[in-house]
Amino acid sequence: MTSTALAEQQLSTAMREGSEAEHDAAENSDFTVELLAGRINAAGYTAYLQRLHTVYVALEDAISARRSDPAVAAVYDPAVERRAALEADLDHWAPGAPYDTDSPAATEYAERLRSRDWGGDLLAHHYTRYLGDLSGGQAIGRILERSFDLDGAGTAFYAFPDIAKPKPYKDAYRTRLDELDLSPADKARVVDEVKVAFNLNQALFDELGENLAAYVR
Repeated sequence: MTSTALAEQQLSTAMREGSEAEHDAAENSDFTVELLAGRINAAGYTAYLQRLHTVYVALEDAISARRSDPAVAAVYDPAVERRAALEADLDHWAPGAPYDTDSPAATEYAERLRSRDWGGDLLAHHYTRYLGDLSGGQAIGRILERSFDLDGAGTAFYAFPDIAKPKPYKDAYRTRLDELDLSPADKARVVDEVKVAFNLNQALFDELGENLAAYVR
């Protein structure tokens, strides 16, 4: 996209439209397809949560450390943090198991987050993860509930008790993005990092997919 086009486009729109291909690729990975179909077993879901824990610890540490940066401050909100929820869910699915696992994909993802020193990059990762949790993540939570008859147990990751309704929250989030005073070049950097974020998520799913035969029930 040209700098002129970016200058005329809202940041939230540029982030969504500029990363559609990467988003779709991650969403259509073999593991994701099976997860959305309700066919991933407890071992596979635990392996997924362990990788997410590695990612969210790095993300939330990085966001907290840079929350005074204007780009990070625009979206910083402890109400969406997922570390404690992930740990509660792991205690349900695999009591006594470690919260993290030996995962090259999760390690690479975490290292990317820790290495970012520009707020716009962290904004891109914050957007990719948390808005996803408040969107498609809600569907995954419902699928797990039905598939395992959980009655609310083991799905804390998808519960946001301090957010009454996801849609108004997401709308306000996008408004804050659009109010940031970023140059076209900085907008392009943010969009590029959103693409990186989706590619890192796809790598996570692809890694899980390598053991898919053991994870499908």
